[in-house]
Parts: sequence; C-alpha cells; structure tokens
Amino acid sequence: MIENPTLIVALGCGYLIGAVPFGILLTRAAGLEDIRHIGSGNIGATNVLRTGHKGLAAATLLLDIAKGAAAVLLAGLYLTDAAIWAGAGAVIGHLYPLWLRFKGGKGVATYLGVAGGLALPLGLVAGGAWIATAVAFRISSLAGLVMVAATPVIAWFMDLRPAAAMLMALSLVVAWRHRQNIGRLLKGTEPRIAQSKK
Repeated sequence: MIENPTLIVALGCGYLIGAVPFGILLTRAAGLEDIRHIGSGNIGATNVLRTGHKGLAAATLLLDIAKGAAAVLLAGLYLTDAAIWAGAGAVIGHLYPLWLRFKGGKGVATYLGVAGGLALPLGLVAGGAWIATAVAFRISSLAGLVMVAATPVIAWFMDLRPAAAMLMALSLVVAWRHRQNIGRLLKGTEPRIAQSKK
C-alpha cells in the first residue's frame, strides 16, 4: 500500500509517460502498416525494424529509452522515492498502455531508460550488457532478458538498494512479458535481429 500521495501521483504520471506508443506513432506518421499486424505484433523497436526502416526503429528505440529516463528525472525533481515509483509507472505504462487495450511492448528499452535516469553509471552498464549480448548472439529478446536480470544486481552493488528492489520487481514483470520468447529460446527457434518472425 502506497501511503504517500506524492508516490501515487509519480506512479500515475510515470504510467502516462510510459504509455506513449512511439513505435505506432512513428510508423503511422510514415504511412506504414500497423506494426501490431506484422512480425511479433510488438510495438517496440525490434518489430519496427522488421518493416525495413532502420531510421524509424532507431528513433523508436531512443524515444522509448527517453520516456523511461524522463519519467524518473522529472519525478526526481521533487523526491527521490518519487523517481523510483515514476520509473516503475513508465515501464508498466509501456507494457500495458490503456489506449492500446493494455497490449503494449516488452519494456526493455523503457526499463533501460529508467535505470539510466536513476543513475547514469547504472544505465551505461545495463546498456553495455544489452549491447554485448545482442552483438554476441543477435537475439533481441535474449539481450533484453540478460539486461533486466543483471541490472538489479548491479544496482545492489552500487548501493542503490531501494532502486534495486523496484528494478527486481520490474525485471520479473518484463520476464513474464517475454515468456513466449523464453519458450522459443529454449527450443532454439527465436528469430534473430532483423530476421522476419514466421
């Protein structure tokens, strides 16, 4: 139970920021097909990349990261604890946006933005883990899962204990959203980056 009204407001505002579906907005502005009807049906950068528009995919990635960081930094102007809750709201908003009938993305980029907003070194290390895994295995979902598994541990050792606890909870939610990807990873059938999903 959240007793502090400021934290409730931060959570709600973070949700509204995180729920902005940049992948859909950018592809619609470009006159492309609804990305929810192609590839994985996801609204994130990996699925935007499947349209063949690398620039739009990069823009989606950066904006999804930025909205997580923005939620944290704006709330942090008022209260440190509010920043943590706003970050949680941003990830949940991306995963379950109200205006898309709660069918959003996988949350990895927004999660990274939240980590970077909480502490830039944390975001850099988390991003490094993501990039290294993606380069080594060329599987977006695996890179995301490695990142969300490592980030709370890194935060703990950086003495960001309250943030580490919240990040761990968010990691579990993000992992749950990847449950089908995990199944395909175990079967060896998960599509690689820039590869069309059958």
